[in-house]
Amino acid sequence: MSLPVAPDIILKTPRYERNTWLRGTLRRSQQEAVASSMMTATSDNFFNAYAIFLGATLAQMGFVTGLPQLFGAFTQLFSVWLASHFSRRSFIVFCAAMQAGVVMAMGALAAFAPAHAVWVFIALAVFYHGFINLIQPHWRAWMGSIVPERRRGAFFAARTRLTMAASLSVFFVGGGILTFTDSQQMAWLGFTLLFSMAAMGRWVSAWLLLNMHDPEPHLPKQPGVFVQSLRQFRQAWQDKVFRQYSLFVAGMQAMTAISAPFFAVYMLEELKFSYFEFVLASVASIVTQFMTLAFWGRFSDLYGNRLVMIITSSLIPSLPLLWLFSTHYGYILLLQAFSGLAWSGFTLSTANYLYDIRPFRSDFAAYAALQAALSAGLVFVGAMVGGTIATHAADFLAWSGWGSWLESPIFVVFLVSTCMRTLVTLWFIPRSVEPKIRPRPKLLELVFRIRGFNAISGVSLDWLTVVKRRKNTD
Repeated sequence: MSLPVAPDIILKTPRYERNTWLRGTLRRSQQEAVASSMMTATSDNFFNAYAIFLGATLAQMGFVTGLPQLFGAFTQLFSVWLASHFSRRSFIVFCAAMQAGVVMAMGALAAFAPAHAVWVFIALAVFYHGFINLIQPHWRAWMGSIVPERRRGAFFAARTRLTMAASLSVFFVGGGILTFTDSQQMAWLGFTLLFSMAAMGRWVSAWLLLNMHDPEPHLPKQPGVFVQSLRQFRQAWQDKVFRQYSLFVAGMQAMTAISAPFFAVYMLEELKFSYFEFVLASVASIVTQFMTLAFWGRFSDLYGNRLVMIITSSLIPSLPLLWLFSTHYGYILLLQAFSGLAWSGFTLSTANYLYDIRPFRSDFAAYAALQAALSAGLVFVGAMVGGTIATHAADFLAWSGWGSWLESPIFVVFLVSTCMRTLVTLWFIPRSVEPKIRPRPKLLELVFRIRGFNAISGVSLDWLTVVKRRKNTD
């Protein structure tokens, strides 16, 4: 006859302890998704509007888009080396708390209106993106170590839904606040409140991250990590297919950056949209992106990612051109929805295509980091070119006589962006290849974290890990 097992002994088993901290950590991670979305929704879609409010010139709008992206890419390249000197959780929490402070300082700009406020805002945006990119690779590794393989798909799908719901709430609340305060000639108060709420969300996010469990708090230091990464980048760049793919994606993003900062300028300054109308136009694109990701996923499963890339890269050049034909608000909403359709397919197919073309069993993260760094560099160049064109567009229209049919100097920027996007597409299509068939996960098993939505340049996907399909044995 066996003796009964004491309940306190059962409760102290390693399996029980692991299940306890795992449930709590996963629950806090979902809560953290909501808190951090208060910040990312603000940065993704209100930065340009805020720069316009602060009085940014057309040339400065290029810096608002390009410089933070460039700095962020460089910080990600040495984030692994920097974080190796600290515990992973402490490093992430510290960066998140500092980022919250940066966002709070952005809100203070509107209230105190210091001299050169635009350049101060650009500097703060640089630090903002720097902290994001310091956090990103380590957050990704942390989540990959704690989320059970069989639950990753469901977990990140639920996390994405929470992110989307929180982001939309921020859009509408923020648009309402800005519209009301602007009607009272107090738009500064609206932006101060908006960025203060974003900062509070990030501080709550940092607190939740601090209370999550990290099973591998101190990662072993690896000497020569930075040099090893550079060698991996060099090896990746020698791959012709990857090199052409990277130039295509980075080129398309660069040509998009030529016009990206000026859609907000056109809507708010020339069409005189209220902030709430501006938000609704953004939401039309963002919701369409979210809703059509599954459609493009099924389409790429049937016909391949290369075909989706060709279709969507043929649609994207027309997007800035279509803004020339009507100023009707309903037309703008339809145009934004069409933009969301094109960008969701482009983003998803290019992310999956990178997984397909990289050599088997190679370091996927190195390929993704190199492609992201190249894109950031070219986005900076594109944004600078766009700012220069916008600055001299009025003089060009007066000199050329085109002002009789181009109602706005910003249309010159839109036309240049359309032409350059078209050239990128025409360059890539004959060079694109269908990757050789090899064992790989299905689309829905390749887990991407949706880390941001942008009405102009598409949804931001962050590759996390690949999960294996397992049969349900419950």
